[in-house]
Formats: sequence, structure tokens, C-alpha cells
Amino acid sequence: MAEIAIEHSEALCFEPKTPQCNSEVNNVEAAESYTQHSHGECMPTEEPTNVAKTTGTELLDRGYLKYGCSHYQRRCRIRAPCCNEVFDCRHCHNEAKNNININQKLRHDIPRHQVQQVICSLCDTEQEVRQVCINCGVCMGKYFCGTCKLFDDDTSKKQYHCNGCGICRIGGRENFFHCYKCRCCYSVLLKNSHPCVEGAMHHDCPVCFEVYYHLTNTFSFMTVAVTDILYLFESRNDVTVMPCGHTIHKNCLKEMQEHFQYACPLCSKSVCDMSKVWEKFDMEIAATPMPESYHNKMIWILCNDCGTTSEVQFHILAQKCPNCKSYNTRQTRGR
Repeated sequence: MAEIAIEHSEALCFEPKTPQCNSEVNNVEAAESYTQHSHGECMPTEEPTNVAKTTGTELLDRGYLKYGCSHYQRRCRIRAPCCNEVFDCRHCHNEAKNNININQKLRHDIPRHQVQQVICSLCDTEQEVRQVCINCGVCMGKYFCGTCKLFDDDTSKKQYHCNGCGICRIGGRENFFHCYKCRCCYSVLLKNSHPCVEGAMHHDCPVCFEVYYHLTNTFSFMTVAVTDILYLFESRNDVTVMPCGHTIHKNCLKEMQEHFQYACPLCSKSVCDMSKVWEKFDMEIAATPMPESYHNKMIWILCNDCGTTSEVQFHILAQKCPNCKSYNTRQTRGR
């Protein structure tokens, strides 16, 4: 199984390997001497002198890793196009606007791709979305995505923008590929081996059904209202691809296994190698003979792992698939 690190919502962009930010001494010239790219770091349009290069780097790096919120280290805030309020990032907006103190009819998420204005954290200048402040010349985010309106100074995440997903992801472009049938990014380790499932990430987690919960006081007692289901495609928690191709939160799969649940909640196929378990079943069945009256009792079973329907001898403990030797079977009506 391969894990997918997803910082969704900006969330699975890649960190282009570009030079460090450099600029001229004058603030306005510094802002204008850099080409604004859709994704990546500031890039100079021409190679400055060594003195100017040092000064320009210091200018662009002012406040580096000193601003931001719990979600991102960045040197700007955004103006939400939906409510015209200013927030540190889209996650801060969504948390505030989906708060239990907000009228349920007014709760909403920010349309992140529609953000048009940003405010520099150093000089408070409001401007159109861009990477370098037009007033003070500071680089507002070492990583910048003009499509997702994402700024982030912490490039150790190896952000990259996936055109197939339409959003930014983390983990390094070289480590992932986009499957157009599954409509999501997977580890390159799965490129030639993963089973494709149409829209594999475009559903909620089959275990936790990750949602936004809000408590509301109704008729003097507390009720829980579900306002939004968060698909795995947008989840910020680690996601794992099971052998059957279905996806699930990594922690949810771990919790399943801690409770001795080893079948996919969606298709019932085994989520790991169960051969050792099947060997124990063989020994248990051999040590538990059925009464003579059951010796000729035959039943039809469907194997959840290989999909084969077979007629086998009944046993009270389990029924073994004669095709793949799995005990992950269930009784059925026959062919």
C-alpha cells in the first residue's frame, strides 16, 4: 500500500528547483525585476551584480518564517471574495466561518481559486495576487501558486501543482504521478501496478466519513448537524491506497486492523497479505471435525478476494475458496 501525503485545499503543488530570490536595491525595482510565475519561487529576469544580489536577497527574505498561522508560514494574508473579510489563509477562513457561533445558513467555505486580493504582512499593502509585494518588494511566499492562490515559506514540504488534480499537493513532483482514471495523484511506486478505480479519491473515507461537525442548541438539548462532507481528495490527513484500489485514511486503516478488521469496507477484499491467517484456519478446521450428519452438506460460496463462486463442503468455522485458497468468503445462492 502507498501513502499519499495530501495538503488539500491547496492540497496533492511541486517545489520547482529554482534559484533563491534576488533583486535590485530599490523596492519597486525589486518587485519588477522578478518574473511572476504560476508556480514556484521568485526568479530574476537578469543576473544582478554580486552586491545587488546580496542586497536583493536580504530584501526579499525579510520576515522569512516569522509570519503566518498554524497552517502556513507566509508573509501575506488573503481577502476572502465570498465575505470580503481578511484571513491568514483559507483554512483560517473556513474554521472561522464554520464556527458553531455562526448562523448555520451563513456558514461557508472560501472559493480558493477566486481569491483576487492579498495583503502584505510587512507593509499592509493590499494588492492583486502576486508573489512579490508591489510596495516593499518582499517575497510573500517562497512557494507560490497563482492558480491555487497558495503562498508558503516552508518549501521543505516539496509542494507542486498538479494540473490533473487542479490543486497543489506536497511530497515532490518526482515522487507522484497523476492517474486520469482514478483522478488523483499516486506514488510512483504504484504507477504500473495499482488497480484503477474510477474517482478513487472522490468520496468520503469509508471508516470515519470525515466531515465538519457543528453543534446547535435545539429545543433545549444539543444536536449535531453535519454541514459538509470532506472527500479524501481534499483531506489534509494521510491517505492510503488498498490493494483493491479503494482509498482510506491511513489512521483509519490502522484502527481497523487494531480491531481485527482486514477487509475493505467498500468491496470486502482483503487489505493485506492474509496467507498466514489462512494457514491458521486450515489448522483450526483440521482440529475441529464436523459431526457425521454434516459430512455431505455442501453449500455455495462467493470469494470476496477473487470473485469466484464455488460449491464447497460446509464447516462451522469458515469456508475455503478452492480457487485462491482464501477464507474471505460468504455463502451465496449458487451460480
